[in-house]
Amino acid sequence: MVDVYKNCPEYENESYILRMVSKEDKKDLLKVYSDDKAVPFFNSDNCGGDDFHYTTENRMEQAIEYWLWEYNRQGFVRWAIVSKTTDEAIGTIELFHRDAADYFTNCGLLRLDIRSDYEISSEIIEILRLIIEPAYTLFGCDKIATKATIAATERIAALKDLGFKRSEEKLIGHNGTEYDSYFVLCRN
Repeated sequence: MVDVYKNCPEYENESYILRMVSKEDKKDLLKVYSDDKAVPFFNSDNCGGDDFHYTTENRMEQAIEYWLWEYNRQGFVRWAIVSKTTDEAIGTIELFHRDAADYFTNCGLLRLDIRSDYEISSEIIEILRLIIEPAYTLFGCDKIATKATIAATERIAALKDLGFKRSEEKLIGHNGTEYDSYFVLCRN
């Protein structure tokens, strides 16, 4: 079995490569995290108040350093999503195993942050197809959950196409805060 925290696998298809985020992604990812149209779709639930809206290279660099630190302490994995067409990082995927006293236990929690010009159902499907199947094994989970607010119509269409179902359950945060708008895909 692959230990994702010892050797982070890469995945690719005709359009995209998923690989471990690196400090060299700073300029590309700044375009993502400073994109005012994209930020509202990012999932900042349970992230201590961070809204993932970064407008300077320094702040983007700090975020990447934090993501790498979390990877090294086995908190989560953050992959860069690289477009083969433009050879630039157009977003990230974060994944981790979540154990909790709520419905979202034994769950691979997935955060998808992409530039607004990629917030298109067909692109989201192509990106998520790279990671969904391996996620169950990599993170030892029986379901994958990701957030999509009501305004994220393209994302919701993509998730439904991939078999995700809107959950009525609330994700309970560290401090008891209840979060909604999650879509879940259970392993067959």
